[in-house]
Amino acid sequence: MSHSPHVLIEESDPFCLGPVEAATLLAGAPWRRYAVIGDSLSAGTGDASPGYLDQGWSDRLAGILRRVRPELAYLNTAEIGATTARTLDAQLHPVIEFRPDLLHVPSGANDILRRHPDFGEIEAMLRRMYELAAGTGALLTTFTLGRAFVVAVFPDWHERVTTLNGIVRRLAAEYDAVVVDMWDHPVNDRDTLLSADRIHFSASGQAVMAAEMVKALASRLGRTAPA
Repeated sequence: MSHSPHVLIEESDPFCLGPVEAATLLAGAPWRRYAVIGDSLSAGTGDASPGYLDQGWSDRLAGILRRVRPELAYLNTAEIGATTARTLDAQLHPVIEFRPDLLHVPSGANDILRRHPDFGEIEAMLRRMYELAAGTGALLTTFTLGRAFVVAVFPDWHERVTTLNGIVRRLAAEYDAVVVDMWDHPVNDRDTLLSADRIHFSASGQAVMAAEMVKALASRLGRTAPA
């Protein structure tokens, strides 16, 4: 099947990494037990994209880590619609029992869908989540919300997201978490980035998210992805 040179596919997308290249960046990585908690963004929910593997970023990353460590154990408890409170109540206990050495925590996207979000309460819940997650001894990962993610019913949505992203950045720094900052990533400018719901990244965005996570983990290992 031929593709127009002007239409991106995964193999030609400059923001993506091929599986071999990604595995090379993470060669020898120490992680053997990878867990993901949170909401639909953690789960990698999104519509299919022509020319891209139809798979969420977290499953993609697990596949790459499994190339490096075939014995990798992977647990994803992410739940569509989960708030931080719901994540704390329903997901932390099984993940703590799983004993991860690499653990992804959510960014609180569903916490700002209230009519009047209480950012003090949101930060307190996120901090409690980070405390419990860090108690596993795992390296923590997270990401900020992209600017393409818009809930138009809230006129102050931009301010909500930037405030939440600020909280996430502060907590990530405090707990030495790997943070992938998607707020101003150029992929936000792509017309095809979002799924039909205009909230979740499509498969093309999931591929980019996975690549950015690989690059961030590689950086933690002291490696740099080629430009």
